[in-house]
Amino acid sequence: MMTDPQWHRIGKYPHHGIVVALASLRSQNGCGIGEFLDLLPLIPWCRSIGLDVIQLLPLNDSGEDPSPYNPISSCALDPVYLSLSALPNPHESLDSFAPFMTSQHTQFTQVKHQKLQWLKHYFEHNIHLLTTKEYQQFLQDHPWVYPYARFRAYKDLYNNSHWKDWPGSLPEQSGEFYTFVQYLCYRQMHQVRQAADAAGLFLKGDLSILISPDSADVWSERELFHLELVAGAPPDQYNQLGQKWGFPLFNWQAMEQNDYRWWKRRLKVAEEYFHIYRIDHIVGFFRIWAIPPDKKATEGHFIPSDAAQWPDHGRKILEVLIQSSSLLPIGEDLGTIPPFVPHILKELGICGTKVMRWQRDWHHSYIPFDHYEPLSLTTVSTHDLEPLGLWWQKFHEEAQSFAHFKHWTYAPVLSAGERFDILKDSHHTASLFHINLLQETLALFPELVWPNPEDERINIPGEETKANWVYRYRPYVEEIVSHAELQDAFAKIVHSHI
Repeated sequence: MMTDPQWHRIGKYPHHGIVVALASLRSQNGCGIGEFLDLLPLIPWCRSIGLDVIQLLPLNDSGEDPSPYNPISSCALDPVYLSLSALPNPHESLDSFAPFMTSQHTQFTQVKHQKLQWLKHYFEHNIHLLTTKEYQQFLQDHPWVYPYARFRAYKDLYNNSHWKDWPGSLPEQSGEFYTFVQYLCYRQMHQVRQAADAAGLFLKGDLSILISPDSADVWSERELFHLELVAGAPPDQYNQLGQKWGFPLFNWQAMEQNDYRWWKRRLKVAEEYFHIYRIDHIVGFFRIWAIPPDKKATEGHFIPSDAAQWPDHGRKILEVLIQSSSLLPIGEDLGTIPPFVPHILKELGICGTKVMRWQRDWHHSYIPFDHYEPLSLTTVSTHDLEPLGLWWQKFHEEAQSFAHFKHWTYAPVLSAGERFDILKDSHHTASLFHINLLQETLALFPELVWPNPEDERINIPGEETKANWVYRYRPYVEEIVSHAELQDAFAKIVHSHI
């Protein structure tokens, strides 16, 4: 397998972990949204209960969009996650952030705006840090930060308008404030990585396959993108109208001509923070649904147009990614997937993803857990799906079938015992990775989740709703790591002999 060096680093044995939406965390020292350093107490806690992976949703700067899958930079971290209370030489109080801490839902845009205002004052009072050797080394090692910082400075200058609406001749902008903020982000996330290394825990990042059309990358490297079409998904059994995402397509020919520099740079940055990475929508490397901007999703077409080219097209790109990085890739291969994709992923040594509720054969019988393909990741849900309890209530036919598979009598409300049993099953399939959303296990204890199961959902894809990307864990980080019964439940779930 091509990924043998990466597997040697991670180890080809069962791994167990949690998925954390960083924005959804909150701590006693926070400013209304999860922060980089909120991960520090989770690292020893995970190791104490037998977990060795923390998977994060994307951390890239997403501008004013709370969705982490609409990044405005392929490399820059989002300053909304900066732990302001940990910055040296603070100049003013953080009391103004207190109202953001108590709401049930996160207020991403408001918190980010206020953090950036606070950071601009901080920058003015700590401008001496720009002369340090560490800061200068950061600039030297991360040249991508210059076009990103200029892009952000122009966004400020032109009231956050799309770069297409900027004047033809732009005034000079250094963007020094934004290079400084990225330096701060780098330092804190690097601290998290060091703590994970010391504890023997793996951090798993998430690389969204596509990038915002109004991004620093598209603005500064337009030749790498096709802007006359936008990406989406064709109609299928789950969405009869298809999906129109609006992201520009990659110009794969241009990327190949410059030796895939954009992807290699992106992976090099990710290596500084992570050990493993999730490849979002991995089927998009094989073929992508392309839609004219003024057309409906149903009027799109696949690129490449010749289906015979799809296997080699995807294989070639994935081989480049594997050869260019020490990170172990894990593919998100959910949805309507051509049958050759799992075979190529296995050939390359890339794990696919298995959501337990969908693991049924052509007889519609559930596949025994010990029959799962080992080169895979098992999970009970994803950030785009209903949490386990909500699925159990809303999809009666599927849940009844699963209950029958488990020799249970179905009742519309999933009991704590049944939830525990399913979570334990998910950690003992034949897969090499077993990773669930943190809230799936928190739900074993009513005081750790919101009363309405709908409030435990992170995102409903394809729908524009105020409920998307505002999810917040009910307990503080400090409450999570000190909850003795939760710790005991995790240990029993992960270790089958307990």
